[in-house]
Amino acid sequence: MEMDRRTWITDLLGQQCFDHLASELSGAQVQSLLLEVMRQRAAARTPAQILSQYEAGRFCTPAAADPRVSLAIDNELFTAATEFEAIELSPVAPLGACSTIALTDQNRVLSALRTSEVVADPTNVLALECARRLRKRWNSPVHLATSQRVVRAQPVPALPGYAPHFRLFTLASGGRERENHAFSVDSLVQHVRTTLQALDRLERRGYAFGKRRLELLATPQRGEIGDRIAEQIGALAVRGPLEHPYYTGGLRYTLWATPVDGPEVPLADGGAFDWLSKLISNRRAVFIASGIGTQLIALRFRNGT
Repeated sequence: MEMDRRTWITDLLGQQCFDHLASELSGAQVQSLLLEVMRQRAAARTPAQILSQYEAGRFCTPAAADPRVSLAIDNELFTAATEFEAIELSPVAPLGACSTIALTDQNRVLSALRTSEVVADPTNVLALECARRLRKRWNSPVHLATSQRVVRAQPVPALPGYAPHFRLFTLASGGRERENHAFSVDSLVQHVRTTLQALDRLERRGYAFGKRRLELLATPQRGEIGDRIAEQIGALAVRGPLEHPYYTGGLRYTLWATPVDGPEVPLADGGAFDWLSKLISNRRAVFIASGIGTQLIALRFRNGT
């Protein structure tokens, strides 16, 4: 189906040439070819063309949020996440970091040269970091926190605060599953509580999140685990069935909040994934990840704006 939509490629190059480029050249040869193509195309551009793209290109324009405001929000979030090690990620990740281990199409990612891609979701990169550490120390669980501006090459909702590049604050926990799924339960509860504590801190700094609503979803196979998590979180958690296939670990939560300028929006979400078990080929490896849209906080939840 994808190739049918892109027959112009083979019409221009010929099927044999395309197959050679796509699968027969070595990775180093493809990189060298593309680097030379990009070098020549860059050399042919004019300053006016570059300025035009900067002004109109959706990936290039500056963010709408004041960086001082964003830094202050990050400070409150990192302070709330005291049980997580703070880590600064590279702005690029290995090619396929999203599409290979998660249910994401590569076309939604800004692919780059040198077998890399611009980070579209820090949770995927944090899964790689958890895998790297757990391969060395299997019995030492990993809890990480980061804040990063990401780029996504997918349609953006025509709503205030949404853009092709935006800042995310992310939590990730990886480790060996314990008896009675204790690691999954404890880690997901920890993520939810940390997120709620972060919003409490921000409300003391002039932000307003309205009435919060927490959806806690689980597949039938994970229903009992979902019930245990909901019991620990308390009355805020509302249980429901999980139908979204992206959350491959069978658990998901979504925290809804109400901005000052409109109806409620999903401000934070997270859940369980099988990414870590894929990366280190161990079915007992558990990965829990959460993300908070800090750019939405900066633009839409400041009290009195």
